[in-house]
Amino acid sequence: MKDKRILYVSSEVVPYLPETEISSMSFEAPRMVNQQGGQIRIFMPRYGNINERRHQLHEVIRLSGINLVINDLDMPLIIKVASIPKERIQVYFIDNDEYFKRKATLTDEEGNLFPDNDERAIFFAKGVIETVKKLNWSPDIIHVHGWLASLLPLYLKEYYQDEPLFNESKIVTSIYGQSFDGTLNKGMSGKIKFDNISDAMVNTLEEPTYNNLMKVAIDNSDALIVGSEVIPDELENYLTNSNKPVLDFKPFDDFSDAYTEFYNELLG
Repeated sequence: MKDKRILYVSSEVVPYLPETEISSMSFEAPRMVNQQGGQIRIFMPRYGNINERRHQLHEVIRLSGINLVINDLDMPLIIKVASIPKERIQVYFIDNDEYFKRKATLTDEEGNLFPDNDERAIFFAKGVIETVKKLNWSPDIIHVHGWLASLLPLYLKEYYQDEPLFNESKIVTSIYGQSFDGTLNKGMSGKIKFDNISDAMVNTLEEPTYNNLMKVAIDNSDALIVGSEVIPDELENYLTNSNKPVLDFKPFDDFSDAYTEFYNELLG
């Protein structure tokens, strides 16, 4: 992977959030590429329960300051950055007081999903892309982890389809078993359509379940990785019928060679 540019976009990354399949792989995969001489960028949301002082986050003024329009409302984009100790890896944090100041990630104290998680997902996707544009950094591969990041492939293929920076980028999405019950806000598809994304692309999200979110990510990705030993049967079937390259599940101690080979095949 020497000199290849890989953009990792994840809903959670170790050491900023507790260890899960997603947060661990969102650290291990970039570290692998970094050690192979590749160039990486990692993006995640700046949830309010991330300790900014302990992790030494600081705002990047030159990248902050633009507004993203979410469902006809202007939302200021704040970009923060930190370095993972001992790894020489920088992590960029997408922040906004309205969406990410609360001292929690995706659910309240009772375990209920936040009602604005749909808008947070839209803001995160657009925020990552706008920041990468400001960095003027053209990735060879964009690797997406976690359902809060799952709108990124759709926005790249539709809303930003004329953006030359991403013309050659290949999108990989990892599909995990880490899901949620019920649905996100039922108005989600309307908010995405506000960005002139066609009905056909978001009809699946009339019912914004975990499986349907991941189906939209699959539809707009170039290749897929099974990130958990067990994923929903519905998604397993959808992957099989997608006619796209799919890498089967690999455990942490055995993923490195398989991921490297999969990336290289994708880049041809």
